[in-house]
Amino acid sequence: MLTIENLVVDHGKLRAIWDVSLHVDKGARIGLLGANGAGKSTTLGAVLGLYPPAGGDIRYDGTSTIGASPPQNVEAGIALVPEGRRLFGEMTVRENLEMGAYTKSARARVEENIDRAFAIFPILNRKSGDMAGTLSGGQQQMLAICRALMSSPDLLLLDEPFLGVAPILVDEVMDALRRISADGVTMLLVEQNIHRALDFVEHAYVIENGRTVLDGAKDTLLNDPGFSNKFLGLE
Repeated sequence: MLTIENLVVDHGKLRAIWDVSLHVDKGARIGLLGANGAGKSTTLGAVLGLYPPAGGDIRYDGTSTIGASPPQNVEAGIALVPEGRRLFGEMTVRENLEMGAYTKSARARVEENIDRAFAIFPILNRKSGDMAGTLSGGQQQMLAICRALMSSPDLLLLDEPFLGVAPILVDEVMDALRRISADGVTMLLVEQNIHRALDFVEHAYVIENGRTVLDGAKDTLLNDPGFSNKFLGLE
C-alpha cells in the first residue's frame, strides 16, 4: 500500500531526513520508532504532503505522491492523527468531528462517520456538545483519532497517539485502534515509547538521525542485541 524509498526531506536549510525507506502492506500495523528528533514526524508529514521531499519517492497504492497536496492525499485515502492532537479547543466535540469531513467524498458520509466515532468511543457521544478544550488528555486523543477517521481513510498515520494519555486510558485507546485495524484500516504509527509501540505493531522500522537503520518483526527486534541496548531504555 505504502512504499517509501530513500526519502530526503529538508526543513529550510536543515536536512531533517537523509535516507528513510519503509514498506507498509495493506491491513498492516507498522511502527516507526526512534528518539526525539530522529525524523519520525517529518516522515509522516512527507507522506501526507506537508513536506515536499528533496529526494527519493513515496508511492501510495502504486502511484507516486510527490507533488500531491495534503487535501489530495486525504481524498486518496490517507489521514493523519497529529502529535499534540491539534483540536479546535473552542469548538464542540461534534464540530471537531465535522471539521474532519472536509473532502468531497467525506461530506457525503458525515452522519454515518459521526455515528461510527460515537460507537468507537461512547464518551464522545456523551460529550458531543462539550468544548474540545474541556476534555481530558485521553478524551482529546480519542477525538483526534475519530476526526481523522471522518475522511474514511484506508491508511491512518498516527503520531504519538499515546502521548499525554493517562495510563488507565492507554489500553482503551489501543484496543479501539486494534478494532479499527480489524475493520481494514492500515496503520503507520510513530511512537517514542518502544515498549508500548511493540505491544501494538506487527513490524517496525527504526530511524536514527534521519536514516532507517533497522527493521523487523517484534520478536526479531527484541532479540537483536543492538536494538535492545540502544532503544529499549527509551520511554
